[in-house]
Amino acid sequence: MNETNQLDLMLNALTEIMQEEKAEQTSPLSPPAPALPDLSKVLNRLAPLPQEALFLGMANDGLPVLLNLYDPVPGPILIAGDTSSGKTRLLQTIARAAEILHPSEIVQYGIVTTKPDEWEKLYGSEHNAGIYHAEEENTKELLQSLVTWAHNNKGEGQSILLLIEGLEKITSLDTQTQQNLRWLLLRGPSRRVWTFVTLNASRAEAQLEWLDFFRTRLFGSVENSEHALLLTGNSPLNQLATGEEFAMREGSLLLKFWLPMID
Repeated sequence: MNETNQLDLMLNALTEIMQEEKAEQTSPLSPPAPALPDLSKVLNRLAPLPQEALFLGMANDGLPVLLNLYDPVPGPILIAGDTSSGKTRLLQTIARAAEILHPSEIVQYGIVTTKPDEWEKLYGSEHNAGIYHAEEENTKELLQSLVTWAHNNKGEGQSILLLIEGLEKITSLDTQTQQNLRWLLLRGPSRRVWTFVTLNASRAEAQLEWLDFFRTRLFGSVENSEHALLLTGNSPLNQLATGEEFAMREGSLLLKFWLPMID
């Protein structure tokens, strides 16, 4: 099947989903339905996606936003936005989609957070390599082990997703851990270690020396225009729906995408 046909099928799939959801919401015999379709429903309608595709969300044109796990060019991913803009939800969407789309021997993820309870739905997953508290010693050990793993991985087989909540939590750790983080940001994608890091927009200025590591940035809602300017260079971010809508740069424009409900 050629690329044009694949794109047509994806667009038709989303159209069907939204029509079904609208019909359910307007039917007097049915209870109110969620405003957005469930993640599993979206992914089932899009299947089969390529093995190298990591699902990030759905663009407003009806096509999935995907990361090619075999192409290191995008580099590590920064997820920036205000408090409650949906940064954690985006990380959880990525993790849950990885579980649905990929066997654990192909994709696994590790989580670094200060709020482990928010990840309880992912406990016990065979894809989950561990949930680490950002301020505990085992987080330092995790980054060191990922560097060692990546050194031995020649870019074949399994991919590891490192999902970090709070860039400032890691950059405040000891010098060796910071060096390990720099190595993973610079070299990790070519060795199949993909780092996704959230950053509260209000703390972006304090993390300027780290922002240059992130060519690829996903933006949630940001009300403060100065914070948005610092992150994007020229684009406002106060029109994004809080908690469910994000944007990424596409040339000189921002491509909006939304997050399905995590089921």
